[in-house]
Amino acid sequence: MTKTIRLTMAQALLKFLDNQYFESDGVENKFVNGMFGIFGHGCVTGVGEALEYEDHNLTFYQGKNEQSMALAAVGFAKQKKRKEIIPCLSSVGPGAINMVTACGCATANRIPLLVLPGDTFATRQPDPVLQQAEIFSSVGTTVNDAFRAVTHYFDRINRPEQLMTAAINAMRVLTDPVDTGAVCLALPQDVESEAYDYPEYFFRKRVWHNDRRYLTQAQVDRAVEVIKASKKPFMVLGGGVVYSEAGEAFKAFAERHNIPFGETQAGKGTVAWDHEYNLGGVGVTGTKAANLIARDADLIFGVGTRFSDFTTSSKWLYQNPDVRFLTLNVAPFDAFKMDAEGILGDARCGLEQISETLGDWKADYGDEIAERKAEWNAIVDSFYEEEHADGLSQRRAVAEINKFMTDDDIVVCAAGSLPGDLQRMWRPGKPGTYHVEYGFSNMGYDLNGALGVKLAAEENQDVYAMVGDGGYIMLNAEIHTMVQEQAKVNIMVLDNQGWGCIEDLQNEHGGNSYGTVFLSRNKPGDQALLGERMMVDFAKNGESLGCKGYTCTTVEELRVALQDSRDNQTGPCVFDVKVVPKTMTQGYNSWWRVGVAEVSKSPEVREARKVLDKYVSEARVY
Repeated sequence: MTKTIRLTMAQALLKFLDNQYFESDGVENKFVNGMFGIFGHGCVTGVGEALEYEDHNLTFYQGKNEQSMALAAVGFAKQKKRKEIIPCLSSVGPGAINMVTACGCATANRIPLLVLPGDTFATRQPDPVLQQAEIFSSVGTTVNDAFRAVTHYFDRINRPEQLMTAAINAMRVLTDPVDTGAVCLALPQDVESEAYDYPEYFFRKRVWHNDRRYLTQAQVDRAVEVIKASKKPFMVLGGGVVYSEAGEAFKAFAERHNIPFGETQAGKGTVAWDHEYNLGGVGVTGTKAANLIARDADLIFGVGTRFSDFTTSSKWLYQNPDVRFLTLNVAPFDAFKMDAEGILGDARCGLEQISETLGDWKADYGDEIAERKAEWNAIVDSFYEEEHADGLSQRRAVAEINKFMTDDDIVVCAAGSLPGDLQRMWRPGKPGTYHVEYGFSNMGYDLNGALGVKLAAEENQDVYAMVGDGGYIMLNAEIHTMVQEQAKVNIMVLDNQGWGCIEDLQNEHGGNSYGTVFLSRNKPGDQALLGERMMVDFAKNGESLGCKGYTCTTVEELRVALQDSRDNQTGPCVFDVKVVPKTMTQGYNSWWRVGVAEVSKSPEVREARKVLDKYVSEARVY
């Protein structure tokens, strides 16, 4: 007879999660070690009761905003290379759907995130319950159905025994290198507290295995045939190289076959920035070196990349009329983009197999790679020594922070103009120290995700969150949690008094900084914001939350503040770095497609439309 244990659904969920493990290359990790949560009536007497009274090994982290705590969980899982997660628990209604944005972020970046939102009563008797939005077309629909659009698996547990199939499927997705992303298990608050006689085997230790997927010989032969048909191939190093831990294999492949490469945001930092074949970021926020070599290449070999519009410059970058695309990717959805010859398999195994069959074959490059790299290094060197007449430029501030950090320290960034600066000019230390979320470009991830990165980091690793003033104002809730957890994060707020990235984009297409600079309204009734620039003291704001605050307007002030933080501070620090607006890096031989008005009263907009039409005619169509 099967032994059972009587538990509430919430208690059983906790016990199940506490016994999940993940194995890769023979190394086993406990998959769930903690839980973020904000208690409300939809969870405090259910999962909250289980967290308080049941025996478990999960550390509870008290989030301050559901979106920001879930972004911290995404940052944690990304830094852990998808081998560990921190689930996120919320109440019903607004607290629940606050996590939808973070789920979109996780799914876009292929990062495992488990969200556990409270839901309305399965019995429908307290109806409508507090915080319930009634959907007139279906009383069975709740706001949690919004998660369906941004998750790879969604389930609502309407009976306690349904937990068993739901939990197994959740883990299946969370640990799958292809299908991973956000998972939502919606928890009706009455069912959370209902008991069931669960079989003991449901709670046994479960190990989920990441088995490497080797290529068939036919796949290897197809890849080799395509590569040998090229003379000047170019490789793209994507995030899949990071998650398959294929950095050394990728580097060896480039060296053996004389192939230069560019990096996506997710792949950057995997191979040393000064490696002879590493030309830096590629695409819209790429380097001149990478983009010029990529422009003329006759083969683009993407490894672990999803070929986003930033990586391809909206399919315009690769201008060789005879260019072909070859992709090595574990995900079929990504492997066949750009009409590529798709090779399905693990990045590390695949590169090693293909290289072995290629033998001593080399691409036909002479001094071109070294010349392009030297030219670009000189450009970046000039940013690192830049003196701006009006004050501290954003480029120089980024450079100073980069120079100060050790090779073990981690930089975190996500949105605005800063990811472009970092992809072009940041010189990372050791692998795993460049952490930029750019699949969703989620404002708020930079600051709040940095908490998760710090929780995942080694003890000797300091974390530096590169944040724009717009992003800081938008979402800074987990600063409170950083103080609570004594998690030292250096929050570098580069204040250019507005949404500088979008202002720059607007200006390039005929706009006049309308609604993108933080200006006061001259008087009530004015349609536009045309007053003085709004100045914020971010250092004092940080201090009010318990951080150490610094105001930096010069290179010397920034250097002194960075040193004081390292030498004397043990908690989070907020650096209010006042930079000259419009001093971010600009594009190099790239283009990004955005919609430009086809008819307009503005001659500048009409001219921008002509430029758009020209680039569209030159871009590839798939």
